Amino acid sequence: MRFDGPMAHLPAPGPDQRELVHFEDVGVVRDENVLLLEATGAVDAGEILALTGANGAGKTTLLRVLAGLIEPTAGTVRVAGRTPDDRDRGFRAALAALIGPPQTARDLTVAEHLRFIAATWGSPATSAAEQAEELLEELAITQLGARFPHELSSGQTQLVSLALTFARPARVLLLDEPEQRLDPHRLGLVGAAIRRRAETGTAVVLATHSPRLREELAAAELALEPVA
Repeated sequence: MRFDGPMAHLPAPGPDQRELVHFEDVGVVRDENVLLLEATGAVDAGEILALTGANGAGKTTLLRVLAGLIEPTAGTVRVAGRTPDDRDRGFRAALAALIGPPQTARDLTVAEHLRFIAATWGSPATSAAEQAEELLEELAITQLGARFPHELSSGQTQLVSLALTFARPARVLLLDEPEQRLDPHRLGLVGAAIRRRAETGTAVVLATHSPRLREELAAAELALEPVA
């Protein structure tokens, strides 16, 4: 994994066979406001990059660029060999992202949401049900499977949001502050779940304020500074 940014000045990474995320000199300007300036880095399959920095440094903006939700004003981006485009089904099939709260239906339970997502991406009904149970067990939220999203506490909502994200197939996983509203025990479960996905070859980019996640998971760190 190679990385660069306002606090690190290393040669820009070149594409290689294992490289799933590549961004170079990425900048974002909206309404004459600079949201992100000259971010450069790369993540190989099975590696985890932590985006760090104070609020306003551009961490979420960079994730949104990688997810194809906004276009960069400057620079180049490739994710799983494609230019990010949220309207491209092939791109979406390679990417799972938790950037803001996921959309949910008021009349579907948590388990039904998980089964629906798995089925949407091609899992047969039996496999989708098994996957839903495994995700609930992995995050120790089996008891929440029969609840509706609006019945959850803030911490429970965060865990369910992560489960909904993990329910999608993904070669690249983007997570915006997955540690939000989690106690140390739950944070450990989430960290282990992220690590397992990297171990199966998923490239992970996570924005985090958690020293624990950064130290336990990340192979490299891209430290962003607020634009003056």
